[in-house]
Amino acid sequence: MIRSLMGATALLLVVSACGRSDPNLNQTGPQPDIPPISETLVPPMKIAQPTGWGDQVPTVPAGFTITALATDLQIPRQMLVLPNGDILVAEGRGGNAPPLRPKDVIAGVIKKQGNTKVESGNRITLLRDADGDGRAEVRSVFIDNLNAPYGLAFVQGTLYVANQDALVSFPYQDGQTRITAAPTEVTKLPSAINHHWTKSLTASADGQTLYVGIGSNSNVGERGMAVEEERAVVWAIDRTTGARRTVARGIRNPTALAIEPTTAALWAVVNERDEIGPQASPDYLTSVREGAFYGWPYTYWGKVDPRVRPANPELAATAILPDYALGSHVAALGLSFAIDGGFGGSFSQGAFIGEHGSWNRQDLSGYKVTWVPFANGRPSGQPVDFVTGFLTDDGKARGRPVGVTFDAGRRILLVADDLSNTVWRVAPRVRPTAAAAATTPVASSR
Repeated sequence: MIRSLMGATALLLVVSACGRSDPNLNQTGPQPDIPPISETLVPPMKIAQPTGWGDQVPTVPAGFTITALATDLQIPRQMLVLPNGDILVAEGRGGNAPPLRPKDVIAGVIKKQGNTKVESGNRITLLRDADGDGRAEVRSVFIDNLNAPYGLAFVQGTLYVANQDALVSFPYQDGQTRITAAPTEVTKLPSAINHHWTKSLTASADGQTLYVGIGSNSNVGERGMAVEEERAVVWAIDRTTGARRTVARGIRNPTALAIEPTTAALWAVVNERDEIGPQASPDYLTSVREGAFYGWPYTYWGKVDPRVRPANPELAATAILPDYALGSHVAALGLSFAIDGGFGGSFSQGAFIGEHGSWNRQDLSGYKVTWVPFANGRPSGQPVDFVTGFLTDDGKARGRPVGVTFDAGRRILLVADDLSNTVWRVAPRVRPTAAAAATTPVASSR
């Protein structure tokens, strides 16, 4: 293994130049450019080296301000705003998949270089900013001793938490700052190996159904398809009985789920496959259609992946295309729709997307929060950078966005940054009211 690892590392240096992207390709929107596969024995890998924020903060569009709502968290991932305005932050890291190949070992080392060194919180923290000044004056451990919590949802007095192994619930009373009650298991979630351990979560518009996104157990089935049973899927779970059904399959890693407010349709951001080049397979934003197959592992964006053995041409032929490409290797982990007019103007209808950032290409991609405009419940234009500055001019990372949450009641956007362990709060300098939000001009980031 050591000899193979040394040889693979040397080869990595040789092939690194092959990992640069072509700026002439359009990799966003409904019809992205998809270049031919560029496969190497050891894929090009690069991660942005961490550096502190110092006295800097992320960059937001003209007319907005950004503050650190809370710092010194323990790997903040996804967030939820409770009815009284309190903010819950799921903190932690999971997964236990052993490497299969020398290049998996190398990739693991490189990925760790871009992560925080803080230990996993395995908890939910409550933040309260009652005076609206952008700083949480109340902070408490809301629930602890969890198993890599990620997705959060709240329905009719009950908090739901998607741990890496089970969906659980807790009773909640308005205003409480800590829950000590034992969790009630709603249903177990696939957790063997847990190559992709995050379990995303949202509730249907009527609150009767909980949707859980479950990622694949490999890149493209290299662990065998037996371990992919009920992986790369979205489940619909009856929140009162725990009964579940599979809504969609072949959706490689649905890292965040959200309900589009004008249609009540379920949408997801999805991380696509690696190791076929810097631009061969864009991550995407898509509606999650009942009974649909999205291609993994056999196809991506209508292209057959020749690495998958055995092939399944009959199933591959049924694959549908995602709705909207976000770019290759941006690692989209956050999704939140603007509600009740959003920020108004250019940011009144659409989706905020947290892009954690790339590792499988030489030129960095992601590391920002983007805005995708919508009209009539569908994407309607090119993405716009909304929160940037996570990368320095020399390619180091001050932070890495994960979950994003739009709070319609306070007209703010929350951004979880799991590298600097911060929750950022973005707000208009002059806040529109709910009634005026849809007509108030707001400066674009373009």
